[in-house]
Amino acid sequence: MMRRHPAVKKYGSKVDMSDIEADPVVRFFDKYYTPIMLFACFALPIVIPVYCWNEAWLISIYATIIRYVWLLNATFLVNSFAHMWGNRPYNSKIKPTENATVSFFALGEGWHNYHHAFPWDYKASELGAYGLNTTTALIDFMAWLGLAYNLKTPSKEVIERISISNGDGTTSLWGKNHNHHHHHHY
Repeated sequence: MMRRHPAVKKYGSKVDMSDIEADPVVRFFDKYYTPIMLFACFALPIVIPVYCWNEAWLISIYATIIRYVWLLNATFLVNSFAHMWGNRPYNSKIKPTENATVSFFALGEGWHNYHHAFPWDYKASELGAYGLNTTTALIDFMAWLGLAYNLKTPSKEVIERISISNGDGTTSLWGKNHNHHHHHHY
C-alpha cells in the first residue's frame, strides 16, 4: 500500500528511453494503450468462455475481475513480501529476499535478493529450471526464435564469489549450496 519513493521517480525519469520511444510498435501500443488493455484484459477473457463453452455471463465477469485483482496483488507483493520474508544468499546487506511463493504467483519475480545482487541478469534468478520462472522460459524461447539476443547472465563462479563475500550464509534452496565453504561468526 505504499507509493513509490520520490527518489525512484526522480532517477527513473533520467533513464534514456529514446531508443524504445522511437520504436513504432511501442509508439502504436502507447497511443492505443487504453482500448487495447481493456480489450485484452477484460473484454476477451469475459467473451471467450461465454461463446466457447457457454459459460454464464456473470461467472465469466466475476472470474475476470478476480483474476485481475489477484494478479495486481501478486505483482505488488514482490515489493513487500519479497523485501521482508525469505533468505539473502547473495547480499545480506540489502532488504530484498529469495521468496518461492512470490515467484509462483508473479511468474518468476520472487528471486529478489538475486535480482538486486545481479540486476543485469535477464533471468532475475540463479535457477536452471523454469518451474518457478515462467518469464525466463519466455525470454529463452524468444532467443531460440532469434528475437532476443545478447542475454547477459553471470557465471557460477561469479555468483559463488559474491555469495561467499556478501551473502547471509544461507543458500538458495533452488540454486547451489555454498554452506560448506565458510561459517559466519557474529
